[in-house]
Amino acid sequence: MNIIVDESVTLLPSKEQIQTFPYFQNLSIENILLIKTLQQCDAIENELKIAPILGFDSESKPTFNKTDVQTGPHLVQLATFEKAYLFQVSDEILNFLKPIFESHDQIKVGFGLKNDAHLFRKKDIELNNIIELSKCFSRFGFSNPVGIKNAMALLFKVNFPKSKTISTSNWARKNLTQAQMQYAAADAYAPVLIFDELRHLDLLPESIAKTVLKLKTHSNKS
Repeated sequence: MNIIVDESVTLLPSKEQIQTFPYFQNLSIENILLIKTLQQCDAIENELKIAPILGFDSESKPTFNKTDVQTGPHLVQLATFEKAYLFQVSDEILNFLKPIFESHDQIKVGFGLKNDAHLFRKKDIELNNIIELSKCFSRFGFSNPVGIKNAMALLFKVNFPKSKTISTSNWARKNLTQAQMQYAAADAYAPVLIFDELRHLDLLPESIAKTVLKLKTHSNKS
């Protein structure tokens, strides 16, 4: 069945229009968990592993010279509808996260995940069941990828802030600032909302919609 989207929805809001939208309502700081130890991982293991959909992103300390070697990711973000989990990367924490990322029974959604997949592959982690949301707007008539800021403006009429100062900050530091934590959480939380809205509107690409249906069927049988 062909989905017809109202013409007013298919036009991306301009930068000027987005500036007039209300700001995106992020998770409260109480629902943003900074995970530094394996003991903290163990405490949240069950709630993470039962989540059928996880928003996903990662942050790395920026490199400014061609000769600099990228050692990231330094922070890995996962989010549900209720919480964001910010993992400060260590070998132990990567080992904890590996089964989640390699699972075929959980959907991981996000934007710009090609680079994340490359970084994780270097850490011997293969990302399975990953959905690149920037390519999920073809039914709106967009042939080019749609970024997270435009996706939030298009679907929810909100201004999703993207600070270059924070995005290029030092993500390898031991004590992240509250601004860094909120920025990192939003980049994982918003994809969950976007994916759910696209699914609710029946506007996911057909191949992805079939994947979701297959997972839901598998979950019901379990």
